[in-house]
Amino acid sequence: MRSCLPFLILATLVAAPANAQKKGALPDSRPPVFEALVNCRTITDAAQRLACYDSKVAAIDEAEKNNEIVLADKESMKEARRGLFGFTLPKLRLFGDGEEEEGEAELVAKIDSAYQTGAGKWTVVLEDGARWAQIDDKIINKDPAKGMEIKIRKATMGSYFANIAGQRAMRMKRVN
Repeated sequence: MRSCLPFLILATLVAAPANAQKKGALPDSRPPVFEALVNCRTITDAAQRLACYDSKVAAIDEAEKNNEIVLADKESMKEARRGLFGFTLPKLRLFGDGEEEEGEAELVAKIDSAYQTGAGKWTVVLEDGARWAQIDDKIINKDPAKGMEIKIRKATMGSYFANIAGQRAMRMKRVN
């Protein structure tokens, strides 16, 4: 089983970048420590190839432990994008090719707390800690409360529309 471990790790490490590159999601250059591992495939002698894999996997493991590289699966990246929903960020290829996946243009969450400012506008805190502030003057019939569902979707000019418990939308922006 030990001799199969490098091949299993290799399959895991190579599968995601290969699939992502097909979509243009990753930069053309790979981290050198990963490139060295991939280059082990060119060794024809089985014993030398296994020795290469063993040493390069150890190097990747050490680089990951020292935070020199970060390994993330697609689900972790999706969760990170969800946590950043509502922020204006520079176009980075870190989370893919910049194209939104289905469902990324909106967020459905539960409200943890809500309060009105002195101007009568709502501030809503979601269960994940994200804070959203109302930026229009819309009045809603039912006050936001803990546990209510909120659906937030992209609008124009960097703002978002939020529907709380199915009520009409109010314009909001993320503040934290």
